[in-house]
Amino acid sequence: MTTATTTERFIPVCEPLLDGREREYVLDCIDGNWVSSLGKYIPEFEKTFASYCHATHGVACSSGTAALHLALEALDIGPGDEVIIPSFTLVVSANVVCWTGATPVLCDVEADTWCLDPKRIEEKITPNTKAIMVVHMYGHPADMDAIMDIANRHGLHVIEDGAEAHGAEVNGQRVGSIGHVGAFSFYGNKIITTGEGGMVTTNDDEIASRVALLRNQAFERERFVHHHVGFNYRMTNLQAAIGLAQTEKLDDKVASKIAIAERYDDLLADVASLSRPVCKAYAKNVYWMYGVVLDESLHRPASQVRDALAGMGVETRAFFVPMHRQPVYQGKHKRWPDLRGHYPVSDHLSRYGFYLPSGCTLTDEDQVYVADCLRSACCA
Repeated sequence: MTTATTTERFIPVCEPLLDGREREYVLDCIDGNWVSSLGKYIPEFEKTFASYCHATHGVACSSGTAALHLALEALDIGPGDEVIIPSFTLVVSANVVCWTGATPVLCDVEADTWCLDPKRIEEKITPNTKAIMVVHMYGHPADMDAIMDIANRHGLHVIEDGAEAHGAEVNGQRVGSIGHVGAFSFYGNKIITTGEGGMVTTNDDEIASRVALLRNQAFERERFVHHHVGFNYRMTNLQAAIGLAQTEKLDDKVASKIAIAERYDDLLADVASLSRPVCKAYAKNVYWMYGVVLDESLHRPASQVRDALAGMGVETRAFFVPMHRQPVYQGKHKRWPDLRGHYPVSDHLSRYGFYLPSGCTLTDEDQVYVADCLRSACCA
């Protein structure tokens, strides 16, 4: 927990930027009375966002969590199956696997990209492994060439969690179109937002059709006769209207994120006691959030530095608590992940990592102030 601010200045970690045709499109929904889960903006948003991701299909849904769950269900993952996930991730990654009846299998991440480490994946594969869930962490894409090679050799599905990586690329190909199925979030702090919302992307006709069926209670031609267990994961026309307007300016928002990261790189270049985000040769990093990791030589965890920043009016967010440290999974249950083993990179990132204000509304002056405050907190 961070301390109360001792200054009148406050710089939030992120704010949404609604600077396009959002109002126009939402008012059009209201004027036409198409506000629920039918209306022209839903298919238009799906088509536009999928095209942006270089994917054939987009299926809008109610959240990024719903998108991941639908992706797993569409791949027919269930009891007895295992899905490899990073230990360093949001708890959603493990939760959605458990919801299907399958078991999450934890794997450590790379120290520089903070994404699933391909060198550690194969040791986690068993006869029960059915899929690999990749999380493109904080805007940097995972090494998809290496991961797809492993998946293809072992006959595994690959699910891309692109919640934090709209527009990120691997060797020129955008995330969400590289694996068998992708999942995106449009929560308020994401690069583009619908307030709440998500999207499944895929190049597979059958997966797209199954996701579209399952998101809407599995309604079929004979309206109230069901052959599958479905979910109420629909997106509203109002949300899709906002999403379409946001997608129309997605290139601008990505460019803004990259510019913010480059500015932080320059401002913090002289702070030797922390490491900053990387951008590997294969990658286009879209820097959803600008994360830093403190050097252990400071002899203080991230929480202490974050408290100091909070006192100066700078809001931050801690890095994720790894799955093997989550209290909810400490008990014994056949579907819970096996927590035995060591995940040193995940532990290090959780203890020493946090991210700085990174929203598209951030000004140059704000960034200078944040950098000065961070320098002061690290040197105190």
